[in-house]
Amino acid sequence: MTKKILIIETNTPKYDETDRATGLWLGETTHFYEEIISAGYEVDFASPQGGYVPIDPESFKYANAIDWKWYTNRNFREVALSNTKKITDLNAEDYRAIYFTGGHGVLWDYPEDKALMKVAEEIYDAGGFITSVCHGAAGLLNLKDEVGEYLIKDKIVTGFTNEEEELNGTTVAVPFLTETELNQRGARYKKDSAFKAFVVRDGRIITGQNPQSPQKVAELLVAELRKLNQ
Repeated sequence: MTKKILIIETNTPKYDETDRATGLWLGETTHFYEEIISAGYEVDFASPQGGYVPIDPESFKYANAIDWKWYTNRNFREVALSNTKKITDLNAEDYRAIYFTGGHGVLWDYPEDKALMKVAEEIYDAGGFITSVCHGAAGLLNLKDEVGEYLIKDKIVTGFTNEEEELNGTTVAVPFLTETELNQRGARYKKDSAFKAFVVRDGRIITGQNPQSPQKVAELLVAELRKLNQ
């Protein structure tokens, strides 16, 4: 059986302490997906609870042709946004890579989800890739290696910066700052200018800084898979 690429999305619809809506940042799925399927890979969509994935309404303000191409595709909406697979129903052996999308919602449902951590660790331990973009790096925070150390310790990674959070006006609304937490786990955190596409790779870990980066994450993942003839 041909192994697929697993796209993880949030189920969280609002900030915990306010009535402000959040959810998936749409482009962090659509731009990655466009690149991956254009390269000939199959994809599954999953979320911690399965089913419905809320979209951050702010992301529609920045939607471009790729976003509208997929958002107006009925089949895409069904599998990627309305009826995602539940993490506990997945078999890690089916996947060659996992991709953690962002949107502020992930800060509440990624880091402590043990089933999600288990799937990601099993994919990585079997030689697969772990990838993320923006706040999706929250999915990497508590992953452990085979000796119980944080997987990202001493690894070069990136994710949404503290400066970007401040410019976004959400510093006090989030449960933690992604950049700060990555550094606290011992990662070798790298960043570029605010809201400029930026991607880094350290072995089989590929991370993008912000909503401008999902296509580049996908391009780098495809390049690495092809080097391995996968």
